[in-house]
Amino acid sequence: MPQLSTRHLRGREELYLAHLVLSFITMGYLWQEGEEGTVKVTAGSPARGECHRPSGSPPILSHADFVLANWRRKDPSGPLEIENLDPIISLPGGESLRGFILVTFLVEKAAVPGIKVGREPPAVPCSCLAPEPSPRGCQRVPRAHPNYVDPAVFYAVIRIFLSGWKDNPAMPDGLVYEGVSEEPMAFSGGSAAQSTVLHAFDELLGIRHSQESTAFLHRMRDYMPPPHRAFIEEIGRAPSLKQHVLCSGDARLRAAFNRCITALADFRSCHIAIVTKYIAVAKAKAGRAEVGGWAGRPPAALEAKGTGGSHIFSFLKSVRDTTRDGLISA
Repeated sequence: MPQLSTRHLRGREELYLAHLVLSFITMGYLWQEGEEGTVKVTAGSPARGECHRPSGSPPILSHADFVLANWRRKDPSGPLEIENLDPIISLPGGESLRGFILVTFLVEKAAVPGIKVGREPPAVPCSCLAPEPSPRGCQRVPRAHPNYVDPAVFYAVIRIFLSGWKDNPAMPDGLVYEGVSEEPMAFSGGSAAQSTVLHAFDELLGIRHSQESTAFLHRMRDYMPPPHRAFIEEIGRAPSLKQHVLCSGDARLRAAFNRCITALADFRSCHIAIVTKYIAVAKAKAGRAEVGGWAGRPPAALEAKGTGGSHIFSFLKSVRDTTRDGLISA
């Protein structure tokens, strides 16, 4: 394949689309034969194109590629609803892959009002973030998933294509990007831990996770688009919203802040329930899943780990519990 020059790309959308295409080619090429058939060297042109990465993102499929940049409207004037959306690029997984991408995208979209509120932390009443004591929108997500994503297909077919080659026993030496470096390079796979919105809420609300979880989450920031990282860091440098609430002595403000914390903790409990269904329960029924002639065997390297490399259940429970620790006592 000829080397395509990135100098012809214009604007943010074309840069991210190029990264999206190259990332999907890379993941399909690496994992097409499963864990037993992994390669150690990527093909020349995609490797060089990936590592030039004009979007500023690492040369691997990230959450921003897979979800944020990978959707289009069927009807350009229609609503941002799942019936009017399709992924731009797909991998094996059929309708379940489509559902996984688009439901995750719609969860991100639901967070937009909170992100807008979070732009000026000290001056904003917390009630804007969580006016209800229970995050009702979150409760719709688990019910939506079974309608769009088959747990067996997700576990046996889809997950491997999101896997990275850092701390992955299937690729212990990493990957050589031909024409870029003679030494192997190791990158983590796509993960919800790379979602900008959750990092932004943690910074806004002053959530402090364990040392191990914090180290992992900060490493996941390297897989975000640079402007997203800058946004999170700017929130972190801003005056503390929690301290503002504490100093105000306002009981209503304190109650509103605690509703925010409770909503975020409940969302994380909701996430744990989804992961339990789509990983733990699917693992118990593990076998082969077939989609459109593609037969998938559950990846052994992901039995206890997320696609980003975390020990998934201990990590998710830890960040949920430390979120609850952020409550302000009466």
